[in-house]
Amino acid sequence: MSVLQPIVNLAELLYRKGITDVVISPGSRSAPLTLAVARHPHLNTRVMADERSACFVALGMAIQTRRTVAVICTSGSAVYNLAPAIVEAFFGQAPLLLLTADRPHEWLHQQDGQTINQVGVFGSHVKRSYDLPADYTHPDTRWFIERSLNEAITLTQLYPQGPVHINVPLREPFYPGPDEPFVYEPVRIIDTCPAQPTLSPDTWRELMTEWEQSERTLIAVGQIPHDPALLAVLRKLSDEMGIPVVGEIVGNIARNDVFITRSDTFLSGMDDQSGHSLRPTLLLTIGNSFLTRNLKTFLRQFPAHRHWHIQPTVDRINDSLQSLTRLIPAEPLSFLEKLYADLDYQGFLQGDEDEETHTYLNHWQTLDRQATRLLEKLLPATGQLTDWSAVNVTLEHLPPQSVLHLANSMPVRYANLCGLAEANQTQVSANRGVSGIDGCLSTAVGAALMTGKLVTLLIGDVAFFYDRNALWSAPVPPNLRIVLLNNDSGHIFRIIDGPGRQPELEPYFETPHGYTAKNTADDAKVAYTHCDSLETLTALLPDFFQPGPTARLLEITTDKRANQEQFMTYKAQVQALRAT
Repeated sequence: MSVLQPIVNLAELLYRKGITDVVISPGSRSAPLTLAVARHPHLNTRVMADERSACFVALGMAIQTRRTVAVICTSGSAVYNLAPAIVEAFFGQAPLLLLTADRPHEWLHQQDGQTINQVGVFGSHVKRSYDLPADYTHPDTRWFIERSLNEAITLTQLYPQGPVHINVPLREPFYPGPDEPFVYEPVRIIDTCPAQPTLSPDTWRELMTEWEQSERTLIAVGQIPHDPALLAVLRKLSDEMGIPVVGEIVGNIARNDVFITRSDTFLSGMDDQSGHSLRPTLLLTIGNSFLTRNLKTFLRQFPAHRHWHIQPTVDRINDSLQSLTRLIPAEPLSFLEKLYADLDYQGFLQGDEDEETHTYLNHWQTLDRQATRLLEKLLPATGQLTDWSAVNVTLEHLPPQSVLHLANSMPVRYANLCGLAEANQTQVSANRGVSGIDGCLSTAVGAALMTGKLVTLLIGDVAFFYDRNALWSAPVPPNLRIVLLNNDSGHIFRIIDGPGRQPELEPYFETPHGYTAKNTADDAKVAYTHCDSLETLTALLPDFFQPGPTARLLEITTDKRANQEQFMTYKAQVQALRAT
């Protein structure tokens, strides 16, 4: 038996607990962990030299599948490079298992290389941290390691899903001898039975009473994975009960003839009279954070008399709108399905609702249609190429039932303003846990590794070049399509109030760079195309989205001042619409 047999068995336990994918960054101290998973016949491995990028790739894999993905790295500063993806996974609720190799603790502060204090290194940004023993002579050691692994993997999946850290001190020798057996022994699995929260009959009656007493009910959907069943029940509640359903692209709320998707436009600069006319009596919220300031500002400035937030557990109170009156422990889908069924049974369908309910829904939908007409006039099919017009045309050409990952800063905002057609059934994701630009490319690579569908990434130039190590470790998945908006700057600082009026705008905020992505694409063996006109872009996109043997990158060059002018024109037209 190997002296590192408990580490060898660790890989078997990962597999038996349902983990199938491991992302590895090379290192010597982590060699026992690496060999254990690399030689396991049922574990898929991906090697990424850059730990920061590696953890974001794992994040993308976890987001795409909602399954736990393991990450392995060596000791020292390598561990800290996992941190940006870990905080995104923590606040974005994605399941990661972090296995960090370490030196035995007695070597801390002894001037030994690659040695830092790794116990609890990620602080409150992981759901829990474990520190395994460095010696395995006592029989309780195996019991402790297996118990800890069982608990840690289960914890990644319990709501809210998130990252869990296991620190693994390792002594030399790290590598088995040529004649040393490498055998995966049986391991003990501790299964945790899933539990569904239930509301008592008395509580449900209280909720139904509040519902009946509410003249104007609004449902607002935050960031949430694409779920056709959830979208179906939301549509029935709106269609049959006259309830406005407002959402954004990151909540997978797409354009149809029912949902409210243009709130960022028509809620901008709303006066008191208009705001009170849209103010709900009862607000239901589901999902995580909202993307746009205008929607959040409206819901805070004109708070509902009653506000229910539905989430599976009540470990934390999510009161970001500062109006919460009830935190309801329930799965949003099951809660809304029961709500619809009970209201249907009791006869509270649209035909039985009063005129106030009809008027309230019509008011929201009328404003949504007006905003749609404004945006259609602003973004004609032909004309000047800008970031916004490029995003609009790209979204119109997305293949049906594909995956769209939106990088932070302006791409996710432009995409939200454009919206997606519901008929396209596009699955949308974005790193909105902490909303950083770092790791957006790596996250999209991870998503593409886990699906046969086409994965399109909309990304700006600063975010792309910041994270181009995502393309360093071959092969780049061939189903990845990167649409790069290159305006040679951090364009958002020219758009938002404040920095755009400062003389330090370019050198200190926008940071022009003069780079193109061609060399990066060539190095990564990614097919590269450049575009600098709207007509050319429209002609290129059908072929760009065709399946092929390699990933593709389409770099779109725009002028940041033209981008600014278009966005300022949009804001002026919104103000003019508000004035009428």
